[in-house]
Parts: sequence; C-alpha cells; structure tokens
Amino acid sequence: MDAGRGGRVSGGGFTRELWASIAPVYGRILEHPFVRGLTDGSLDEAAFRFYVVQDALYLREFARALALLGARGPSEDEILLFARHAAETIEVERALHAGFLHELGLDERELEATPMAPACRAYSSFLLASVYGGSFVEGLAAVLPCYWIYWEVGKALAERGSPHPLYRRWIETYAGEQFAVAVRAALAAMERAAERAGEEERRRARELFAAAARYEWLFWDMGHRQEAWPV
Repeated sequence: MDAGRGGRVSGGGFTRELWASIAPVYGRILEHPFVRGLTDGSLDEAAFRFYVVQDALYLREFARALALLGARGPSEDEILLFARHAAETIEVERALHAGFLHELGLDERELEATPMAPACRAYSSFLLASVYGGSFVEGLAAVLPCYWIYWEVGKALAERGSPHPLYRRWIETYAGEQFAVAVRAALAAMERAAERAGEEERRRARELFAAAARYEWLFWDMGHRQEAWPV
C-alpha cells in the first residue's frame, strides 16, 4: 500500500479513495514555501526552529490520541499497534530534544515555557476530540494524515535533496524505512476498520481525514509565519 509523488495509491480501496480526496491539499503542501525551503535551503532557520518546537508540543498530544485510539481498538492487534506507536511517538519527541532542539540552541525549560501556537492547539484538540468522540474508524481517519502525508512529503523531498544538513536530516527521518513500516501498518489497519464499518461511519471518516489533511497544511503555514496569538 503505497502512494507515489503523484498520489497514485496501490493497495486497499478505501485508503485509495481517501488519498484521492486530498490530492489537491497534498499538492498545495508540496508547493508551500516552508516545504520548498527545506529542499532548496531557503527556509529561514528561525522558522524551522519555531516549527520544531511546535512539533515537539504537538507530538505529545498526538501520542495521547494514539494511546486512546489503541484503547478503543477492536482487536488485540490494533491495541498493540497503536499503543506501540504512541510509545514510539514519545521516543521521537525525546529524540527531538537531544537532536534538533539541542542543535537549534533550545533547552527543556524553553520548550516547556513555549505556548502552543493557535494552529498547533487547534489541530491537537481536533485529534483528541475525534478519537474520543468518534468510532475507532473515525478516530483512525483523523490521525492517519499525520502518518501518511509526512511519509509522502519525506519521499518527495528526498528525491530533491537539500543543501542544508539539518533540513536533510529531517527529510531523511520521514523518508526512511522505519517510518514507512509504521505508515503501512496504519494504512492496513484503516482498511480492516473500513471493512467492518457502516456507510455512515465511512462518510464521517472521509470528512475527518480531509479535515486533518487541511490541518497538516495549516501546520506548515504556522511554521512559516511563526504564528502567534493575536491577543
């Protein structure tokens, strides 16, 4: 189950349908100046620094959403999968502290003192509300773009490369096979969940998937603008 740079997806029918529905959003993400700047080296390091801090704050909430999703899993396989992914997300967040954040001159106290930007808080709240308030397939649809879009962006940017060593390392993280394994497992879980779901659940899942994809664009844009609360 894979999607190439152009969004051609092989594998299950429901995930193919989901990807086709967000193809224009994905195209806008690849065109965003933040994303383009990662490969041509033009991205302001201050914007990348802002983004990395917000991403660390977001990942904690994403891990909570995955843990809750796992608790609602219909079988032991789903419980184990998303509990494991929640733990791995926390490990990634801690690795950010030891890696990117350190290299960008940040320490734990500064991270803890930084408030979530509006888009970061909105996206995090959306995920938790979707997982808590919806069925398993609906919650999975809400978290899936964070997996899938980052994988596709990582692969697309890896083809272009980057002259900036820090940006190149970031790209390699999401283009790598370790992350690909997690994404494929989440896609397979979505196919199984969609087969069990009724049409109304699948409709709501499509809506949540599309909304989360738009939040992904907003997150890149937040980093580029270094978004702050207006009041």
